[in-house]
Amino acid sequence: MNEVSVGEPHPLVELTIDGNSVKVPEGSTILSACRKEGIDTPTLCWASNLTPANVCRVCVVEVEGSRVLVPSCSRSVESGMVVSTDSERVRTSRRMVYELLASSVEMDRADASVRDWMEYYGVRPERMGRRDEIATVAQSPKVQDDLYVRDYERCILCYKCVQACGDDAQHTYAIATAGRGFSAHVSTESDVALPDSACVYCGNCIGVCPTGALVFRTEFDMRVDGTWDEDSQEVTTTVCAFCGVGCNLELHVQGDAIVKVTSPADHSVANGHLCIKGRFGWQHASG
Repeated sequence: MNEVSVGEPHPLVELTIDGNSVKVPEGSTILSACRKEGIDTPTLCWASNLTPANVCRVCVVEVEGSRVLVPSCSRSVESGMVVSTDSERVRTSRRMVYELLASSVEMDRADASVRDWMEYYGVRPERMGRRDEIATVAQSPKVQDDLYVRDYERCILCYKCVQACGDDAQHTYAIATAGRGFSAHVSTESDVALPDSACVYCGNCIGVCPTGALVFRTEFDMRVDGTWDEDSQEVTTTVCAFCGVGCNLELHVQGDAIVKVTSPADHSVANGHLCIKGRFGWQHASG
């Protein structure tokens, strides 16, 4: 009989979340503890297949005894910890973060969950001033190839694309953060055009972008033409046939044509990350 290794068991840590006693494995984050208990918590810079970046601060919670709100995506649970996820202080902080972001960038194409949370918290970005006076939204999309478009008027500097390009997935390091303060932006080395950079066009940056700053060229062109209709699209999961690794593909089909390909982040083979063939090599299927 073959033996199956299950790893060493983790001791449980008991804490209180919103008045309820919770037991989770030692080393868990507050966010994972909340989700285990069915407590929905907003995130922007966090992804299950990336290392927490701690930059967006929409997942903050209140911990008894802590002077400041803490990011639930990276803060580990502690025995006896008392956490509040929906206090007035938490709601005010989350609403303000969303308002600051939406006052400086376009959020109209953000993930549906992002828009739902903004509505839930009653976000009013106009309180922060006129968005058309911000340099971020004054730039044109970068259309430099036939695969994807960088629309930085929607970039919130969550760094997820940089992580996916670097240590967490591709190890290409084609992009990084350049500039400081209000001039900070995601850029290639020496700000060269993307085709001249180290980019291998895996598209993993698109797969993790939460705001539509990075999109498939097909989606960009269809939006310009007014033919993009996400509500009518069907998603079919299949296995990539380009090699024997076994990556899962989610084919987004509108009408009789594939319009983009994603991959489930919880799939055990590639954790949502793909190569150029898996993410972009589907044009032959549409004839």
